[in-house]
Amino acid sequence: MTEIRTTPGRQLLLVRFSGDITTKAEATRKRFLQRMARNIKDALKASGAQHTVIRTRDRIFVSLEGKDLERGAADLQRVFGVQSLAPVKELEWSSLDGLVRDAEAFFRDRVRSRFFAVRARRVGERGSLPFRSGQVERDLGTALLPDAAGVNLRDPDVTVALEIMPGTAYLFDERLEGPGGVPLGVESRGIALISGGFDSPVAAWLMMKRGVALDYVLCNLGGRQQQLETLAICKALADQWSFGTRPHLHVVNFDGITRALQDHVSTRIWQVVLKRFMLRAAQFVAEERDAQALITGEVVAQVSSQTLPNLAVISNATHLPILRPLVGFNKEEIIRHARTIGTHDLSAQVGEYCALVPSRPATRTTERRVATEEAAIDSSILQRALEERTIYDLRTLDMASLDQPGLHIDHVPDGATLVDLRSKSAYDGWHYPGALFLDFANALRVYAQLDRSQEYIVYCEFGLKSGHLAELMQNEGLRAHHFSGGLSALVAFAKSKGLPTPEL
Repeated sequence: MTEIRTTPGRQLLLVRFSGDITTKAEATRKRFLQRMARNIKDALKASGAQHTVIRTRDRIFVSLEGKDLERGAADLQRVFGVQSLAPVKELEWSSLDGLVRDAEAFFRDRVRSRFFAVRARRVGERGSLPFRSGQVERDLGTALLPDAAGVNLRDPDVTVALEIMPGTAYLFDERLEGPGGVPLGVESRGIALISGGFDSPVAAWLMMKRGVALDYVLCNLGGRQQQLETLAICKALADQWSFGTRPHLHVVNFDGITRALQDHVSTRIWQVVLKRFMLRAAQFVAEERDAQALITGEVVAQVSSQTLPNLAVISNATHLPILRPLVGFNKEEIIRHARTIGTHDLSAQVGEYCALVPSRPATRTTERRVATEEAAIDSSILQRALEERTIYDLRTLDMASLDQPGLHIDHVPDGATLVDLRSKSAYDGWHYPGALFLDFANALRVYAQLDRSQEYIVYCEFGLKSGHLAELMQNEGLRAHHFSGGLSALVAFAKSKGLPTPEL
């Protein structure tokens, strides 16, 4: 067995593996643990914690400087394959009586006037220890009982835990939960389609938990703002969960595709055709990156286009397997996962890009109909977008370097022309006094022809479409900004100025 010794001034953490690892055949188990140790080292290196990692057949031990303990433990709780970890006291023993005596001295103050339970576990080959776990639990419990309030096996105040190996035991009373699963990178690579909402980051995380290293593809419908919002989410997944791998985000500009859809495809099947083009984009990246599967955040019946007939037609756009880990989840479950993995607050800020959401989408289309309408779209549009895509190394990316000042604004300057990008019915219901109506689809076609002597403030429901248009207008040389925060922020501003406002 590998010798493990605690160094003065350092704290030893015991890392326990998930059941997915312990049940594997010996060769597979060894490969998984090698990968897990590598990922642990990467996690601790990324945070700057001084560490030593020791791997045995049954456990991994991590030695940390005392000042790095809290930070290092938090890092290890985000390494896939870790079931739990605990700060431990290493204890040498040569007899059961000696083990019980030293363990009683260690735990005495911890159980004083409290209810406790003893949990002992033998680790290693069967027959390597001369006593059973139950005997340790009974003898140590008897020794501790006079100082404690009593024994409570169902809901103890303190759990006295021991992991016993030949000649050495590890004592602890605190356990931190890890994510479980299998080590990231033991499976082949996958490509995750990501949009920035709640669903796709959770789908990506669930596949990482099954060992699939990921790259991401964003088919950008919302310009720079959607790109930045999605980058922030992918960066969080990379920095907090992707230890041992180097994920990249491929951003593909889908402006040309969306214009072609609006010009050549029936409104009711826009969403189906759009998702087929997204799968083709992801497949292109997968073939470059030698990835074996595509991952999406689709959920059956969550939206009108995600029916089984439509999903079948969408899936036919690629020869690669499509993994949909959320297919049976409800929204509440997805949001709960998003909170756990740390993407919820970022996703909550992402606006809904709804320029290609028809009022009555088809819930049951056919391959023949879709293929016929797709034939009118020039295939070179997608190819050109893929060749011109932007690729980000997420682990090294500095988000501050992407800031673009001057795109958004939180007030209405005197003399500015306001443009409402919402639907006509929404505009008629309420618009900022003096605002012009120009729905987003038409705005994309005519913005280059606008009067260059004017200053424009554009707004929409959530700020995503307006941010995209303002970026395009600025690139064209127009003085343009979008109202930050969308309609709710604009209404609040109007109210502060004493203007009539709707009830939101």
